[in-house]
Amino acid sequence: MIYRKAKISDVESIHRLVSLYAAENLMLARSRSSLYEGIREITVAEHRGKVVGCGSLHIIWEDLAEIRALAVAPDYVKRGIGRRLVNLFLQEARELELKRVFALTYQPEFFRRCGFQPIAKEDLPQKVWKECVNCPLFPNCNENAVIIEL
Repeated sequence: MIYRKAKISDVESIHRLVSLYAAENLMLARSRSSLYEGIREITVAEHRGKVVGCGSLHIIWEDLAEIRALAVAPDYVKRGIGRRLVNLFLQEARELELKRVFALTYQPEFFRRCGFQPIAKEDLPQKVWKECVNCPLFPNCNENAVIIEL
């Protein structure tokens, strides 16, 4: 398994992977446009030339970042790929001297196993919500908030 920063040529594969789970209401959809715009934030897991996992670390403020769009291809689930991606994002956050990383997720148990703790969404800074207004679920978000102190 190779873990690397995403390339422009990965966008269609990432979009298909995220859209697969979004169609099942297991994560929020991401537009191709947002993937292209955020390509520098995205890390992929590649196996035999195929993108089988993805996610991104998005900096919110001087002390806070968010893990976004974390997805692993169904045939590759339970192989530690998601956990490895999370660990890579946490290491990157430490290198950037960030103090906290959070996620808004429909899979809070996975993040708890990675060391995150539940937090009330209302306890997150308002800066977190600036992009939520564009979400089709806003203001009735049913994602769970989790956070880890670094």
